[in-house]
Amino acid sequence: MSESSSKADQPFVDVSIIMPVHNAADWLQESLQSVLLQTFKGCMELAIFNDASKDSSMNIIQDWRQKFEAAGILMTIGGHDSDTPRGVGYAKNQAILQSSGAFLCFLDADDIMHPRRVELQYETAVQHQCAIIGCRVHREPDGSTDRYTRWINNLTPEQLTTQIYTANGPTVIMPTWLCARSVCDKVRGFNEGGKGVPEDLIFFLEHLRLGGQVIRVDEHLLTYRYHPQAATASVHRDTIWNIQLAALQDRVLVNWSKFTIWNAGKQGRRFYRDLSKENKAKVAAFCDVDTKKIEKGFYTYEESMFYRLTHSLWLCLAQCPASIYSRKVTGNLQSVGAYAVDHPGSEACCYLQFHRLTHSLWHNGNTQEICCVGWI
Repeated sequence: MSESSSKADQPFVDVSIIMPVHNAADWLQESLQSVLLQTFKGCMELAIFNDASKDSSMNIIQDWRQKFEAAGILMTIGGHDSDTPRGVGYAKNQAILQSSGAFLCFLDADDIMHPRRVELQYETAVQHQCAIIGCRVHREPDGSTDRYTRWINNLTPEQLTTQIYTANGPTVIMPTWLCARSVCDKVRGFNEGGKGVPEDLIFFLEHLRLGGQVIRVDEHLLTYRYHPQAATASVHRDTIWNIQLAALQDRVLVNWSKFTIWNAGKQGRRFYRDLSKENKAKVAAFCDVDTKKIEKGFYTYEESMFYRLTHSLWLCLAQCPASIYSRKVTGNLQSVGAYAVDHPGSEACCYLQFHRLTHSLWHNGNTQEICCVGWI
C-alpha cells in the first residue's frame, strides 16, 4: 500500500525523516509529536513505511496526517500487511525510496527528537556531505544501559573511527543519523536480512570503507528508548563480533606483517582463535598489565601452540604501524607482561623501562611510543 502524491508535484525537500514502523503504537504519539515540534525552517518531509504492523500503528499515523499537513510538513506513507515483517533494513530502504529529501534524518518510531535536532544536524551535514552526522542521546529509562550510554556520548572525535572494530555497534548510533542522500546511494542501502541482522553496523562499516566520515554534534538531541521489543535486542553479540572481525582482517590486518594482541584474557584468546590462519601467523605476543592473566607463564592453544611468557619489565612487541588503528599504552603502570612468540634477533624484541609516573620504550637506543593492537 502507498499513500503519497507524485514526486514531480512536490516542492524541493531539504530533509526527509525516515521512519520504519512495526507495532510501535505504544510510542508513536510522542515520536510523531517530536517531528511536529522541530525548529528547522527548511522544507521537511516525513516518510513512513509500515512493516506489517498488527497493532493500531497505522490508525495513529493516519490521525496525525492532518496535523502535519497544517504545519507544512509533507507526509508519505507506504507499507505492507503481510503475515510477517520483512525487517528494519527493508523498511528503511522502502522509506528512503518513497522519500525525496536531499538529506535523510533517521528516526525510530519509539524514539523522541529534541526540537533542534534536525536544525543542528542539518547545519553540520551541509558542510560535510560525505559524513554520517550523529548526536548525543538521553537514555530512557534513566540508568538503563548506563555504561553503553556513557560510551556513546563521550567518545572523542578520533575515537569515532578508532573504535569501530571494538564496539557494540556503530560509534555513532543509527537512531541519531542524519546524512546526505548521496551517502545512502553510495552504500546502496541497508542489508535486508531481517531479524537478527545488524543492518546499521553493516552500513556503517561499508560507509567507512568507501571513505565516508563520521561526525557527532555534541548536543543531546535524541531520547533513545530502551525496551525488550527494540529491534537491537534480536541481534546476537556473536553476530556483531564476526562482522567486525571480518572487517578488521580485510581492511587492517591484511596490511600488517606482525602485530600484538593487547589482552591476555578471555577476549584476547578468543580473538586469536577466530583469526584466519594467515593472521594467526602474524601474532607476536599477547600483552597485558594484569599479572593474574600472565602469571601462568604460557598459553595453550588447541593446535598445541605454546607462547613463552615475558614478565615484569620486559615486553616483546611486534612491528606496530603508527596508524589510527593502534592504541597507545598510557597510565601509571608498575609492571607489564606478555605471552610472546620467540623471534631470536628480531627487531620486534624491545626493552621496556617503566618509571613511576612516565614510561618509554627503548629500541635500538631510541625512545619510541608504545603501541599495541587493542581488542576490548
